[in-house]
Amino acid sequence: QVQVQESGGGLVQAGGSLRLSCVGVGPSVNKLNMGWFRQAPGKEREFVAAITYFSDDTYSSDSMKTRFIISRDSARDTTYLYMNNLQPEDTAVYYCNVGLDMNTRQGGYWGQGTQVTVSS
Repeated sequence: QVQVQESGGGLVQAGGSLRLSCVGVGPSVNKLNMGWFRQAPGKEREFVAAITYFSDDTYSSDSMKTRFIISRDSARDTTYLYMNNLQPEDTAVYYCNVGLDMNTRQGGYWGQGTQVTVSS
C-alpha cells in the first residue's frame, strides 16, 4: 500500500505561480511512475502531467505543457508540479497519483487532492 500526500495549493491571482508537491510513502515508491491530474467543479478529472520512474521522461497535457512542468526529486519519492501564468480556468482540485500506468494513465494510488484557486 502506498500513501500519497499533496501540498502547495492555495489562492493565487491570475498570472501567478504555484508549486505543488507530492510525497509517496510505501514500498518501492522510487520505482513507480508519478503524475498529476486535476478536477474542476462540474468537470471530469483530467490528466495534467506525469513522469516515469526509470528515466524521468515527462508527459504533459498539450493544453498545459507550456505553463506546467513536472519534476521528481533525487530520492524519487517526491514529485513537483510547477505551474506558471495561472488562469482562472486552472482552478481545480489537483490530485497526485503514484503508480499510474503511463500508457493508460490509469491505476496507481491517489492522494486526497489540494485545492488551487486562481482569481481574476
